[in-house]
Amino acid sequence: MTFFHLFLLAIIQGITEFLPVSSSGHLILLPALTSLDDQGLVIDVAVHVGTLFAVCWYFRADVGLAVRGVPHLMRGNLNDRGGFLAFCLAVATVPVVIAGLIFKIFGIMDMLRSVAVIGWMMIIFGIVLYLTDKMGKQTRVAQEWTMKHALIMGLWQAVALIPGTSRSGIVISGARALGYSRHDAAKLSMLMSIPTIIASGTLMGLDVVRVADWQAAKDGAIAAVISFFAAWAALVFMMKLLRSVSFTPYVIYRLILGVILLAIAYS
Repeated sequence: MTFFHLFLLAIIQGITEFLPVSSSGHLILLPALTSLDDQGLVIDVAVHVGTLFAVCWYFRADVGLAVRGVPHLMRGNLNDRGGFLAFCLAVATVPVVIAGLIFKIFGIMDMLRSVAVIGWMMIIFGIVLYLTDKMGKQTRVAQEWTMKHALIMGLWQAVALIPGTSRSGIVISGARALGYSRHDAAKLSMLMSIPTIIASGTLMGLDVVRVADWQAAKDGAIAAVISFFAAWAALVFMMKLLRSVSFTPYVIYRLILGVILLAIAYS
């Protein structure tokens, strides 16, 4: 794989993973709309690892709090802030893990990897993001996260297994519907991405072990580093922007891209 191809994939994954525009949809579209080959599992896992390190570093204070809370959680102590955060993250991850296993066992994901599906999901869940953002209150902050809300947002997150939906976008929609502020909805979405990426990366990693070689490992390392910096820049940009701007610019982008994709799919 050429450096340009690796660079392009890593940049796309890094930028779109945390923006509400669907990273998986963009990665599927790249080979579908160009002459470039499908990147394969090794690169898929590598760019996800890069974005994982980026979000862990950006939210290192919250990640550290959750990690320190794990021993409290293991002892059943949910009064500890870190332990409760770790518990909520675990609860929020269960629905997507169960749905992901079902999708993998029955081969559902392969059936959904089409330009038409991505186009429709871009439009439908772009509208959902717009409505929840406009209609949702901004009265709750991340520190008020509850187990019930974690489960509800986890169910929203499971829908993102459909390409084009956007994991961050659908979780933010769920959080905004529950009344969380834009900034805190995005923050919770990003924190929820950590165990989700770990879970999906582990699942894909089992397949990667069987097909990886030295060249693939080198390509993966390069892609991971590039996606780390791209994801970091995207996080900094979005989290600062959300203090003064709504999600409407992302909605407009989704609608335009969705219409273009449907035109291509049905032409």
